[in-house]
Amino acid sequence: MATITFYGAAQQVTGSCYLLESPAVGRILLDCGMHQGGDAVERIGDDAFPFDPADIDAVILSHGHLDHSGLLPKLVNQGYNGPIYCTPATKSLLRILLEDSWGLYKRDLDYENRRRERRGKELRLAEYREKDVKTVLELCKPKPFNTDAQLGPEGRLCFHDAGHILGSAIVELTLTENGKEKRLVFSGDLGNKDSVLMNDPAVLTQADVLMMEGTYGDRNHKDIDNTLEELSTILKKAWREGGNVMIPSFAVGRAQEILFHLGRLYQQGELDNWSIFLDSPMAIEVTQVYDSWLHIMDNKDVRHLDQAGRESLEEFLPTLRLCQTPEESRAINRIKQGAIIIAGSGMCTGGRIRHHLKHRIWRDNNTVIFIGFQAQGTLGRLLVDGAQHIKIYGDEFIVRANIATLGGFSAHAGQRELIEWARNFQPVPRLILIHGEINSLQTLSAKFLQDHQMSSEIPAQGERIEF
Repeated sequence: MATITFYGAAQQVTGSCYLLESPAVGRILLDCGMHQGGDAVERIGDDAFPFDPADIDAVILSHGHLDHSGLLPKLVNQGYNGPIYCTPATKSLLRILLEDSWGLYKRDLDYENRRRERRGKELRLAEYREKDVKTVLELCKPKPFNTDAQLGPEGRLCFHDAGHILGSAIVELTLTENGKEKRLVFSGDLGNKDSVLMNDPAVLTQADVLMMEGTYGDRNHKDIDNTLEELSTILKKAWREGGNVMIPSFAVGRAQEILFHLGRLYQQGELDNWSIFLDSPMAIEVTQVYDSWLHIMDNKDVRHLDQAGRESLEEFLPTLRLCQTPEESRAINRIKQGAIIIAGSGMCTGGRIRHHLKHRIWRDNNTVIFIGFQAQGTLGRLLVDGAQHIKIYGDEFIVRANIATLGGFSAHAGQRELIEWARNFQPVPRLILIHGEINSLQTLSAKFLQDHQMSSEIPAQGERIEF
């Protein structure tokens, strides 16, 4: 009998982590992500594993985002030494993401321990080390899309394109128990069909159990044409008001998409007066990785690059300036107007965007544009929800800047797309909704039942099911 235990991203969005146990494959961890929001040192310290990492036989990684991969170094530090299956592109991104995460964690831990030492308190030990990041990368076993791989004594693994970020995968597992095959499909994060630089999510039709994300299970996205029109309107208003524009962005996927869209506006003659800054060393490096994989994309949006005679996103947007050093980042603060600043992190939980907010959030001629999901407990969510006062680095600031949200840039499927994708499975599988806040999942569940007579389950944190 196979079981699945839901240890993360159950009735919440971040911290994706599910344990599959079956005689066919042993003990398999689907994703090993960290929770987003709050202090990084506290967050990583609080994310204790409710299982012994040394007892896990393999890890299957759907994609590289830290809420799916960020605790892999801690898993290794606590004894895991098995294979980590992922796609080749995911491995390329994983090095950048985990090395950056380690640098930020070490910086914050060093700062916290200096404070503790001054107060005579016990120092905090690191939850993992740089060598653990290197071990994670050594353990990665890349598997291309649409290719079966043996898993355990009686299991098969196959990755399919999820269309979310570069390398993101839908996980298909076939288990043979007592001579009978069972098929589990884990959606990972499903992409938005309007996402640029990504192919549409692969269509699968057979599963006994379907674990599907529901990040946007309670809403549909605006179509991309309306979203681009809205972006253009916001930028024109911001120019008239004489301020700057800040765009918090994830370094992987979202930054590259917004660069592409700004490039299209530039090619149409709408951005001649703006100076555009990508203020994120990690996003710069990730963009170079994306450039090297553009050849695998077959959608219409990549053809815009070809038609413009460009081979990279940077060439597509000539007014783009790349900010690698802290000095280059600080120099942006001297610009009084006409700057579009793209910086991490996407939920404003850290990174250079917080410095830009500190300098500009209290002025009413500035604008903040959110282009991605903002999880509960993050600074980004507070701003989206209309907070009048916020704290950054311990100081309080009044919020006078204009706050805008553009849902059409989401890298996640909306409600309509989630339902369309799930309805391809025939016969209807056991449907389990994960990776979404409870209200979103309940709304999606009700929609499945009301419109399509499909029942679904919403497991709680720590819950176990048998199949």
